[in-house]
Amino acid sequence: MPKRRRGNKLEKWEIALIKAMIADGRWPNDQDVLAYFTRPTRSVNHRAIAEIRTETKHKAVKAATPEALENFLITWPEVDPETGLSLRGDELLIKAREAMIAAVHTFNSAGLTFRAELFIVTAIIAWTYLLHAWFKREGIDYRHTKNQNGAKVVFKTPNGAEKFWDLSHCLKHARCPIEQGFRDNLSYLLDLRHEIEHRSTNRIDDAVSAKLQACCINFNDAIKSMFGVQYALERRLPIALQFVTFSPDQRAVLKKAGDLPRHIETMMDDFERRLTPEQQIDPRFAYRVFMIHKTANRAPGTDLAVELIPPESDIAEKFSLALKEVEKKKFLPKEIVDTMNAEGWDRFTMHSHTKLWQRLAAKDPAKSYGAVAVGRQWCWYETWLNRVREECQQHPDQYKTLPPA
Repeated sequence: MPKRRRGNKLEKWEIALIKAMIADGRWPNDQDVLAYFTRPTRSVNHRAIAEIRTETKHKAVKAATPEALENFLITWPEVDPETGLSLRGDELLIKAREAMIAAVHTFNSAGLTFRAELFIVTAIIAWTYLLHAWFKREGIDYRHTKNQNGAKVVFKTPNGAEKFWDLSHCLKHARCPIEQGFRDNLSYLLDLRHEIEHRSTNRIDDAVSAKLQACCINFNDAIKSMFGVQYALERRLPIALQFVTFSPDQRAVLKKAGDLPRHIETMMDDFERRLTPEQQIDPRFAYRVFMIHKTANRAPGTDLAVELIPPESDIAEKFSLALKEVEKKKFLPKEIVDTMNAEGWDRFTMHSHTKLWQRLAAKDPAKSYGAVAVGRQWCWYETWLNRVREECQQHPDQYKTLPPA
């Protein structure tokens, strides 16, 4: 649980209302006034009310009008029924939760083809509000400011509104409470959002799903650690159901339909190339699971549609070994060329190999000839090696130096 903080600052609108309550006379006791302004996310000491009553502090703040006070009393307590958060005092935290809930609901909506992009944009808004709420509670000014003649000047929009930090700026602050894995994930999504905003993307759902899943889990962990477990989202976001299972052939068709635009693929490769191997496998950066069909041998187990196995468990270790055993052997392009040369096809060169895979569109995921693997470099499977061998055998005059007649 987060530490309970004492002596948190009252906001100006609250100070104005407190002054109006003191002037009204119906609340002669400071503790009675305090009851209207203490909430689970913020504990205010009754001394703060006394300082307002005696004008020790906040003398420059004007009292609210009687009408404003009556409106406040009529709507009090104005709280979110699920969490108990104040709709006005905890507005940033409420917006953060609702934005992430909206992001997940949008992504899970049937029939949408722009899901990943909509999720990323909305999730970034959720994280921005969450960090603003934390900075506000900690007394950190998250507005864009500058010092001018010894005074703090707040930057404003053309319409006169104060300009607040964006998510990138929040993550760079020295006291930002977000862990490194969370930052890597959010920096990746920020880079991707820039591409979404400035160019068309095609469908990217399949390529970024692990990062989106990590973003959801990270947000839930962050809001619980920063504000309390009572604000977690598990109850609001149950598991998504679907009508079909996917065969390998269907999977290949989906991947073929979702080819990435070159600028998106370049951005993804460049970002992940900057990460260490430890950062790349961090589940806080990209959360990946594998699923198998399960037939339960006991009644209670049949009720679980999805069961997550801890990575360190005996069951996970067995699956890990099984996956390693069936992993396809991979070949770098040079290894393909060297193998062909060793088999006697001495005129098969790297240029020959490049022309061949381009002519056959061998990097089409649907053909399953290879994939991006080692160091973000394309690697070929043994099926491609066999196809290259077949090509050489069909055109010996092109790929082998024939002996003189």
